[in-house]
Amino acid sequence: MPLLISSSAKAFFLSAFPHSKRMSNSGVKTRLRGVVFDMDGTLTVPVIDFPAMYRAVLGDEEYRRIKAENPSGVDILGEIEAWPPHEQRKAYDTIAEYERQGATELCAVLDSKKIRRGLITRNMKSAVDLFHERFGITFSPALSREFRPYKPDPAPLLHICSLWEVQPNEVIMIGDSLKDDVACGRQAGAFTCLLDQKGIYDSPEYADVEFKPHFKVTSLAEVNSVLEVNFNLLP
Repeated sequence: MPLLISSSAKAFFLSAFPHSKRMSNSGVKTRLRGVVFDMDGTLTVPVIDFPAMYRAVLGDEEYRRIKAENPSGVDILGEIEAWPPHEQRKAYDTIAEYERQGATELCAVLDSKKIRRGLITRNMKSAVDLFHERFGITFSPALSREFRPYKPDPAPLLHICSLWEVQPNEVIMIGDSLKDDVACGRQAGAFTCLLDQKGIYDSPEYADVEFKPHFKVTSLAEVNSVLEVNFNLLP
């Protein structure tokens, strides 16, 4: 049965923190108590240094040999398939470490500051469970599309704020979609950070969108600087 946020709670948050909220110009940093992430395209598709990953898995000499024989690209999974099981497991662990590198480092910083982290996705719960199992990083709460209404409606983010007992303006929403993640965050009254790895949203066609992010980064590695410069990270 879909989870629902009460209309009274939603009305309170929206009236108290309208989406027009902007950063203060007073020079005083805003308290940040929680970070909410999108999953697909944000946590699951980070910018990976593929050559470094291939060298870590194959070794420098083997990587150079395979690359010379396959100038169009290295099929790392194809290479691993012929390996003994114990070597395959080690290789897959190395690949997973590279895939989650940006998220791992950022979450370590949040953990050191005791800052909560949650997740909102339009994907199904089974995909969220697989993500947690594969990456070994837990986000709580983690709301999938079974929670209704889902983003870009602000309801899931307001629900997380309610569970955390924090105000929306003490939370930042990080995601790769203007229409889903940024819209959800802005309508809830939260801060927003757009992950734009390829500069897609630099196009003039996005100049006049209704909901614009407070911050824009090209990788999760840049988020830590955004948080440190602009916020007081206090649980």
